[in-house]
Amino acid sequence: MKVIMYLTFLLVPMAVWAQPNTTITHEESSQQIRDLSGFRWRMKMMLPGEGVKRGLHKLPSEDIETLVWNNAQVPGDVYTDLWKAGVIDDPYFGRNSVRAQWVQGYEWWYALQFQVTEDITDQVVDLLFEGVDYSCEVWLNGNYLGKHEGVFSKFSFNVNEFLRISKHDYLKGQNMLMVKIDPAPQVNALVAGKKTPWFGDYWRDLAPMGIWRPVKIVRTGKVRFTDVYANNKLNEDGSANVSLELTIYNTSDQPREMSFVATLEGKNFQMEPLEARFDTTIKPGTQKVTKTVHLKDPQLWWPWDLGKPNLYVARISLKEGNINHDFNETVFGIREVTSQWNPGFVKDVDVSFPRSTYINGKFHFIRSACWGGPPDILTGRTSKEEYFELIRLAKDMNMNNIRIFGWHPPEIPEFYQYADEMGMTIWQDMIPLGTGNIPMDEKNLAEIFNEGVNVVKERRNHPSLIMMEGGEEMMFRTRDPQAGRAFLERLGDSLQAYVNLPYVPDSPMTDHVAQEAGFKPKEAVHALRYFYDMGEWLHEDWYQTKADGYPIVPEFAITSVPSVESLKKFIPEDEMWPPGLSWGHHWGDLTRLRMQNWDVFGSEMKSSLEEFVNATQDAQGVIFQNGIEHFRRDKPSLSGISLCHFITYWPDMKWGIVDNYQQPKRSYYFVQKAYQPLLVNFEFKKRRWAKNEPFTGSIWVINDFYESFEDCIATLVIKNEAGKVLKREQFELGTVTGNSAKKFVDISADVLAKVDEKFFVELLLTDKTGAVVSANDYFFLMGDQVQATATFNAWKKERLALENKYGSYGSYYYYFDEMTGENGKKYESETQTPRAVGFPENKK
Repeated sequence: MKVIMYLTFLLVPMAVWAQPNTTITHEESSQQIRDLSGFRWRMKMMLPGEGVKRGLHKLPSEDIETLVWNNAQVPGDVYTDLWKAGVIDDPYFGRNSVRAQWVQGYEWWYALQFQVTEDITDQVVDLLFEGVDYSCEVWLNGNYLGKHEGVFSKFSFNVNEFLRISKHDYLKGQNMLMVKIDPAPQVNALVAGKKTPWFGDYWRDLAPMGIWRPVKIVRTGKVRFTDVYANNKLNEDGSANVSLELTIYNTSDQPREMSFVATLEGKNFQMEPLEARFDTTIKPGTQKVTKTVHLKDPQLWWPWDLGKPNLYVARISLKEGNINHDFNETVFGIREVTSQWNPGFVKDVDVSFPRSTYINGKFHFIRSACWGGPPDILTGRTSKEEYFELIRLAKDMNMNNIRIFGWHPPEIPEFYQYADEMGMTIWQDMIPLGTGNIPMDEKNLAEIFNEGVNVVKERRNHPSLIMMEGGEEMMFRTRDPQAGRAFLERLGDSLQAYVNLPYVPDSPMTDHVAQEAGFKPKEAVHALRYFYDMGEWLHEDWYQTKADGYPIVPEFAITSVPSVESLKKFIPEDEMWPPGLSWGHHWGDLTRLRMQNWDVFGSEMKSSLEEFVNATQDAQGVIFQNGIEHFRRDKPSLSGISLCHFITYWPDMKWGIVDNYQQPKRSYYFVQKAYQPLLVNFEFKKRRWAKNEPFTGSIWVINDFYESFEDCIATLVIKNEAGKVLKREQFELGTVTGNSAKKFVDISADVLAKVDEKFFVELLLTDKTGAVVSANDYFFLMGDQVQATATFNAWKKERLALENKYGSYGSYYYYFDEMTGENGKKYESETQTPRAVGFPENKK
């Protein structure tokens, strides 16, 4: 029996259906896209305002003067082009970024010469910029095209009357494109939401600038698509409606009778192509045409741990008789995202917003990390291949979500494409708002809202995008709480007018400013206080007290140092060990790193560079693992965790789990264990134990799959430091139901008399076939928990005294006596190499 697939277009004046097995071709389209990206660009420095005065915009198109300018790459950035040209030293290496600060005080002229040989009669030709950082002006062949501000929004200019065209004469077909990049803004609050923040503990005060996304020449007929949105809705009977919302621009002054030719196919699954033709009149100017496609049996898009990430591709040609004016290809997924209130929290008393995400009706427990990207803040150093590898690493670490938070920008299209294909979801602050003190005049607010709308429209076809947020710790810094809240709510209204996705205004909204603005005390928690208040609690005491009882954890942060191999790429050899000044410049918080090591290992682990580095990564991993498992046991009242971060956008010693060279740290594998969708885990109250007490805890299983596992058996093994098995026991757990978190067994073992320094716990979970479906392990210390806490508290007082005396958090001079004059030391000559206090003086 042959199954005939079909679709229905509603509200169509006339429809002509293709016959079975008839192929509709889209290859006749008048649309042509010429990507001007690459290494053929040139760049020149000028004092602000001098480029126009000296006539750079009027350079004749036929001349070769720009050939002696510096080479430049588009997409890219000014700093990377200057580094490659030998003008500046690598800003990522040592403390070179300080030496490059002069760059942002100048204007930078980018030039490109290109040939046009094709006739453009009856066509519309636009010069499209997909992204310039931050402000620019553009000339073509000496003709002023316009000015644009804002990093994230595309902009274009019609260039029909300015192009020089010749099929046979090289000089007559030569074109000169000039782009002036204005000096970089220096106050983030004035450009918040329109530019990536360049401050915070991620970077060192270099404001990025350059042409960071492709530049293209786009040719179409007189009638063209300006936007295509595959807006979809699931119906109660299991079918789906896909509303193709087509925004059409008729550039002529007459109505045109246009034919639409559409095909719908599976992009990563097999289906019989669906074909349709329909006609309508397009008036001059811009109008929207909406056609609804009904799919009786849609193949839904799912996150990878809930199903298959099925994707469709819609191809639409726009014809007038035999002339094909334009063509659009849009990839999309059919999925429905809703939010529900977390159990255990009272609406408008504890929380203001539902924080549980459901995809196609299934609870999506979020196992996430803040992206911390782009892969490089200097985008000329980044490639699409790096994006693919990083998202693959995230999925392999058992993440099912990536959070782009408000200190970092919306990402390039390929980021979302790879997330779509791999079944990763995206939780995103749509534009970077890392400050609440933005100018509240309506002109500036309109520009921010416009930037946000442009961002969401470009990304809304991606099914991976499932949650929107307005700001990141914005309420922390808002001098006017009511104005801050009103701004975030207006931003949400602007975004949700273009896409039906959950939105929350800010994160975490539990500070006193947010409370003054009317948000509730349990909105979310940024689990950062262990780090920033280092010494107040041992980590397991901290998350059981100060980080407990919230519906979601948008940030959970611990730091570590990249591998020795990676350190050699950005730390000068003579500063490598003991740590020199470049460690501090790259945000190596040397006191806290020592303290973290001591918390986890009972030792600072600094007898050698390799020991210290590895210990920081293991400490980060242990704290992440223990915290993640603690939070996951609160499912479903807690609905998601985002670590801080997955990557960071330059080589540093801060939050990343994968370093700037795409190398996973040792902590990666601890998180990989803790983020297993099916996780056997051990609940414990402390990590330091005495010989004369029983070792106690509980065996839990958390299952984020919607699949039950029957006749499960948990195996517990306890070993001492020599590897001797002190206890082995099996427990019949029965059925582990889908979408669950359950305690199964309490444990008490009298084995610690046979342990001297540390002991290990291993857990295995097997199913009814005997296959291992989850494995986990831990180590614990012998010691006095109370005394360890007292030691940690005393260390905190020492840390605070030093920080308060020499500039608090962010300054690194107080790690080095030569910089502060402590202990009789003095920095007298560059022949000195200051070494951080608290580390061995000899090199190993």
